[in-house]
Amino acid sequence: MAWTRDEMAARAAKELEDGFYVNLGIGIPTLVANHVPESITVTLQSENGMLGIGPFPYAGEEDADLINAGKQTISELPQSAYFDSAQSFAMIRGGHIDLTVLGAMEISQKGDIANWMIPGKMIKGMGGAMDLVAGVRKVIVVMEHLSKAGDPKFVPECTLPLTGRNVVNMIITDMAVFERSDRASLFRLTELAPGITAEDIANATTAAYLQ
Repeated sequence: MAWTRDEMAARAAKELEDGFYVNLGIGIPTLVANHVPESITVTLQSENGMLGIGPFPYAGEEDADLINAGKQTISELPQSAYFDSAQSFAMIRGGHIDLTVLGAMEISQKGDIANWMIPGKMIKGMGGAMDLVAGVRKVIVVMEHLSKAGDPKFVPECTLPLTGRNVVNMIITDMAVFERSDRASLFRLTELAPGITAEDIANATTAAYLQ
């Protein structure tokens, strides 16, 4: 029994530390905002110009002017701040964001990430992904282990256009968690989702990894 999207986000939230400034990507990563432990203070940053993002609002309490980078309605906090794109990317490129949680279409065994386009499909642009993987101190990817076609997404080499090379520190899929202590080593399988075996991971993964 694999983790649900919400459970994957909750697992990613366990990596948050008190005082962290965190950027959440589009898709599953936005759910992390709902799982920030009450025992710590974390400031969420959105590259579209908001620092201090609260959880998703309850139905009927949405404000159409308050959105994250994925155009989802969010809530503000008493300490929320707003700024332009130049200031937002100065935070990211300047190394002021401790952690980013992103989605991906492919991750290579060397930590390369492809998460912004599939050739031939209409796209709106890369957004802040390239800046985030280059400027943020720790990159966590949250994604399904297999594509909709059933193909592995943790692979020896990415076949899709890259967002960044050797930048991913941790991978959380619906089946397992992979981590590496530094960017010169392979990822290590460190955790399995309930009901998932090491053999299941081996059958669903083409990348080399440690156990």
